[in-house]
Amino acid sequence: METLKAIEARRSVKSYDPDHQMTDAEVNQLLSYTLLSPTAFNIQHWRFVVVKDRELRQKIREASWNQAQVTDASLLVVICADLKAWEKEPGRYWQNAPEPVQQALVPMILNYYKDNPEAERDEAQRSCGMAAQTMMLVAKDMGYDTCPMDGFDFKKVAELINLPENYLISLFVVVGKPIRPANERGGQLPHEEVVIYDRFE
Repeated sequence: METLKAIEARRSVKSYDPDHQMTDAEVNQLLSYTLLSPTAFNIQHWRFVVVKDRELRQKIREASWNQAQVTDASLLVVICADLKAWEKEPGRYWQNAPEPVQQALVPMILNYYKDNPEAERDEAQRSCGMAAQTMMLVAKDMGYDTCPMDGFDFKKVAELINLPENYLISLFVVVGKPIRPANERGGQLPHEEVVIYDRFE
């Protein structure tokens, strides 16, 4: 599928075939392309928790106001971020770059994030959002539908997945075969309302 067609066709689907399973090869393909998503300073601080355990998925569903797609979709991915990835051997994020690039960027990483918790969190959320969009478009290209989710108890899910200290949960993405299509688009705002040139009046 062409990129523009995938963007146009991607919709948030809520109803999935609970009997459909993705192959390991499909899951690996989906994740491999998702890992090409951009991150600030290339620190790749997203972490993708692929929840396979059926009992755990049921508990996460209960913490998600019993939304059926949590258990019925073929795949549940909890997209998290390591807020301290920037200080964990940052040289490896640029190990294949020319030496001058490494010498410039690695100290820049440390200077930017040190004592800057807002930057840690903001960059993590942006990176997770871009990864989620990549995942959803790749899934659509592979013939699957998706739904991004933030309708859950973040604290409870963090406990259920044993989220480490200094990590955050950004959102879920579920992936699977729909049993019902998405509803018609609710209504797009006109360009003149949402596109601003140069500055706000």
